[in-house]
Amino acid sequence: MRIGELAARAGTTTRTLRYYESRGLLPARRGDNGYRSYDEGDLRLLRQIRTLQDFGFDLEETRPFVDCLRAGHPEGDSCPASLAVYRRKLDELDALIRELRAVRETVAGQLVRAELARDELAAEARVLGGPEPECELGGQER
Repeated sequence: MRIGELAARAGTTTRTLRYYESRGLLPARRGDNGYRSYDEGDLRLLRQIRTLQDFGFDLEETRPFVDCLRAGHPEGDSCPASLAVYRRKLDELDALIRELRAVRETVAGQLVRAELARDELAAEARVLGGPEPECELGGQER
């Protein structure tokens, strides 16, 4: 198949395919007429790359999976190098989850602090007979 058909079947652009070719992820075969030529195996490579990118893998992280498919394995993730990339990605995701949990705890603490401060201001206003504090947007709190 030609580059346009492969791009359409893979749900991408010809520009992307040329970029993958320049990075060595997609083979650069040409027919007698000079046009790029692709087969079903190339479509499988592209689907593997796209799936991994959808999962947050960068393009270079897809290389071991592509190499595994090119080596004749039915799945791109059955080779040791692919498994190592999975392990590294899981470690990276676990670290991000820890960071997000820490940020969430900080934001939750800030919310509690802000609500207490708001309640104290409202209580002071009632004791002194003053008006309820207004929020920055001009509406009444509560």
